[in-house]
Amino acid sequence: MPKPLPVVRLRVPTEEDAFAWHKIFDDPDVMEFHGGAAAELSVYEELTARQRRHDAERGFCLWTMLNGDGEVIGFTGAQPWPHEEFGPVGEIEVGWRLGRAYWGRGYVTAAANTTLERVRAAGVGRVVAMVNSRNARSVAVTRRLGMELVETYISPSKQEAYCFRIDL
Repeated sequence: MPKPLPVVRLRVPTEEDAFAWHKIFDDPDVMEFHGGAAAELSVYEELTARQRRHDAERGFCLWTMLNGDGEVIGFTGAQPWPHEEFGPVGEIEVGWRLGRAYWGRGYVTAAANTTLERVRAAGVGRVVAMVNSRNARSVAVTRRLGMELVETYISPSKQEAYCFRIDL
């Protein structure tokens, strides 16, 4: 019997969440598949602002993930695939990033399930997840969500990326 998923809440990112994201993602393990190092605070400030716009315009975004105690633990959500040079151009991508202290507890699976429900309610018919082929944890999450591997891409940085898809 699978263990129950933890309590997780999602909210539209606030300006303060940029600081929280910057702090919890300042970890080489967390950033291993995202360039290896944390981005500057200004990147998270722009990202949270963009997500507020996405939510207002589309009804979905990369939401801030909160645990049962109300602590910011990461983000999950959906947004249009951001690259024109490779990948599933024109698709809506679901994604997640979690602070290292919260790995292995089911937070991403719980939050990603909520993401799929919210994106479906916003009228999206299918989504993709792009995952570095070496990222076994995220590959496992896509499987738990019922996503299927549909394509493999080579990123501009020469990394192999799997494209998983699910019809909503």
